[in-house]
Parts: sequence; structure tokens; C-alpha cells
Amino acid sequence: MRQTIQTTIRISKATLKKLEEAKRRLGAKTYDEAINKLLDEYKRTLLRKYFGADAGKITPFTEDDRLDVREL
Repeated sequence: MRQTIQTTIRISKATLKKLEEAKRRLGAKTYDEAINKLLDEYKRTLLRKYFGADAGKITPFTEDDRLDVREL
């Protein structure tokens, strides 16, 4: 289990309302869990945006991929 340090952050009431909605939507038990889920979701979105065009379609190079073994 990860040791946590408690802290307080100041947010607006509008941000709190959004965070409460995200917590509910994500099924999070705590605000900490909701924030971490949102950050993980954001990270996955960025990874798909920048590295996802051919995700799962590209295979590692094999010996047969070398130019000198191909028939030209």
C-alpha cells in the first residue's frame, strides 16, 4: 500500500462541482482516486493522439524484413 501525505488545495466552487461530477462518473471513492483516474485518462488520450495511429498494427522487424534478403 502506498503511503500518502495529506494536503489541502484551494479550488473554486465551480471546480469542486466538476470534480464531484467526475468522481461520481468515474466511480471513484475519493477525490484523490478521481484525480488520478482523470490524469490516467488524460495520459492515455495523449498517448493515443501521438502514438496511436498504427498501434497494434506494427510488428517488430524480422530477418525477412532486411533488404539484402528480399528478392528484388
